[in-house]
Amino acid sequence: MSVELNHTIVHARDSRESAEFLAHVLGLEVGTPWGPFVPVATSNGVTLDFASIPAESIVMQHYAFLVTDEVFDAAFARIRAKGLTYWADPHGKLPGEINHHHGGRGVYFLDPAGHGLELITTPYDSHLPTV
Repeated sequence: MSVELNHTIVHARDSRESAEFLAHVLGLEVGTPWGPFVPVATSNGVTLDFASIPAESIVMQHYAFLVTDEVFDAAFARIRAKGLTYWADPHGKLPGEINHHHGGRGVYFLDPAGHGLELITTPYDSHLPTV
């Protein structure tokens, strides 16, 4: 049997707000809430289940999404339209820029709970030598 990531829980101050934020940026749908979770499913079958917890308990996490050029263009337009701060690097040293690593494009920004989100059009391992 192969191993696949099926779902993960994403802590948020407001589960609905964070789920709607991600769904809006990526052009996805917010799923039907289940128990304390508000889900957003990606096209490869992984679900991010947003759960509200006290803000002081949230520890920043990083979530990277591999997207097509078309999805990147649309998502980046939504990021700019919302007036979000974005960076070309994960440390926030290149504000207002995107990167072109591995022959693609990438951008970093924060969600409402402070998690670092990344969009990339080319996977990082695409130019690594095979052993």
